Amino acid sequence: MSIPVVYWSGTGNTEKMAEAIAAGIREGGAEVTVLGIDAISPEELAGNAVFALGCPAMGEEVLEEGEMEPFVEALEGKVSGKKILLFGSYDWGDGEWMRSWEERMKNAGAVLSGDAGVIANMEPDQEAIDLCKSAGKALAGNA
Repeated sequence: MSIPVVYWSGTGNTEKMAEAIAAGIREGGAEVTVLGIDAISPEELAGNAVFALGCPAMGEEVLEEGEMEPFVEALEGKVSGKKILLFGSYDWGDGEWMRSWEERMKNAGAVLSGDAGVIANMEPDQEAIDLCKSAGKALAGNA
């Protein structure tokens, strides 16, 4: 079984996080597939019991509204009982977008890996990369 790591990235920061999470999944002994949001449908992703989903904060600390928000909205009714790792980067604010996203997924019945999403301010530094790898390794243990 391959764990999907699906993301939307505008500047490449969230993509770097996705790659670090994928490295952690591999270190944890599981196979991984890294995909941009346009390479998989919500229905296909929902067919997995375990996956990672990433998006940076946009605008007023919300998910990207053109592609990611409709994707998450379509996925929302299909995540009950799924083990999910949420991740993303931000430039301002305090991570409110992630707390809102976590609450939304929990309310839909998802089980968050690590109980909280992984966030990085701007480009992920070594500490953020290490957190992503650890989170990926933990996710692999749930596969």
